[in-house]
Amino acid sequence: MSVEKQAKGKAASPEEWLLENGNIKLLSKERRGRSVHNMSSSSLRKKSDRTLVSKVPVGFLRQFLGNLQEILLGTKLAVLFLAIPFAIVAKYCNYGDAWVFALSLLGLAPLAERISFLTEQIAFFTGPTVGGLLNASCGNATELIIAILALIEHKVDVVKYSLLGSILSNLLLVLGTSLLCGGIANIAKEQKFDRKQADVNSLLLMLGLLCHLLPLMFNFVAKSPDFTTAGKLQLSRASCVVMLIAYGAYLVFQLWTHRDLFEAHEDEDDDVVADDETPVIGFWSGFAWLVIMTGVVALLSEYVVATIEAASDSWGLSVSFISVILLPIVGNAAEHAGAIIFAFKNKLDITLGVALGSATQIAMFVVPMSVIVAWIMGINMDLDFNLLETGSLAISIILTAITLQDGTSHYMKGVVLLLSYAIISACFFVYRSPTDGIESGNMGLVTSPEQGIMRL
Repeated sequence: MSVEKQAKGKAASPEEWLLENGNIKLLSKERRGRSVHNMSSSSLRKKSDRTLVSKVPVGFLRQFLGNLQEILLGTKLAVLFLAIPFAIVAKYCNYGDAWVFALSLLGLAPLAERISFLTEQIAFFTGPTVGGLLNASCGNATELIIAILALIEHKVDVVKYSLLGSILSNLLLVLGTSLLCGGIANIAKEQKFDRKQADVNSLLLMLGLLCHLLPLMFNFVAKSPDFTTAGKLQLSRASCVVMLIAYGAYLVFQLWTHRDLFEAHEDEDDDVVADDETPVIGFWSGFAWLVIMTGVVALLSEYVVATIEAASDSWGLSVSFISVILLPIVGNAAEHAGAIIFAFKNKLDITLGVALGSATQIAMFVVPMSVIVAWIMGINMDLDFNLLETGSLAISIILTAITLQDGTSHYMKGVVLLLSYAIISACFFVYRSPTDGIESGNMGLVTSPEQGIMRL
């Protein structure tokens, strides 16, 4: 018996028991699988040397410093963590709201990647299903937190613009850049991908678009303004319930019935996969750090929401342009970079999973959840994003679906998507919404009361 126990003890490596309480066994790589979001984020990670930390004599302190080192130095975006204390100092020392906004925006970039890293660490112990649910909940935590904080400040337009911008950024900018770079890097070979996952995401995005179009149409068919407002609000809330039901069905489809379609196919020669076979942080440590990181994201998001108008006035840019273009680009830089890196490696299934998966998550979960939260808070937020915004969303979804219909890719598809994003960006650059509060000047579309026309 003792020999048998000894053999079992040798078979179990220390990496298989990283839980502090020792109650949950580490799941094997074959059982847990890896989502495309985890694979994308892992491309920006790097190993940290624990030589100095291992010499600390106190066990608890050694573990804390080791975890801190993994969190702060385990990413190639580690230098951007410096923006977080600078943003706090700028806020409390009154260095200017524009500086607070810019530094907070930069600080959000590495935090989004670290949240993805921590959810993957927790998934080592909980399995792919719970890990997938965590990723579905925390994958776009930045957008959801910004939306809730903006609703608290009654900035409904900022919520709509930022969520619209996140969808457009994923569909046109990220996917377009990935297809362009991947097509050029692999110009001698035909790039192919599995259409099944792309088709599912496209269907959900079409459903989300329908839920946006119907409230918009109320503006043209309703006979009285009062009926239009009340009808749009009721229809939007009902549509959001439908969208959340569809998103729940999507999670069942993704995590249970058709999991193989959404798991990243790992190659044996993939260095990123080899580096991530075992966890580096325990379950309870990962959970604690996830709470801390989410709290920091909430703090910086509060700074972003509070200072966006001041940044708009200081930089001469409209709130709509900052919300639709700048916020998504900087806030999701880590995930976007990962998608582009895998396109270079001719792993378009991972790239499409990241770009389309994020767009679907925002459109079918974050947007309806924002409307429901606003409903609970007594704020009238509907799904009418106005004609220009909804039209841009519709064209982007249709264009993306057409681009991916044949299951192959080349750099010309990336060029078209990127140019589409460029012209939409130019549109929001010159557009001034009524909430921007910018006086007539040299930039943007402004109303001339004397002439009653729109002019530059």
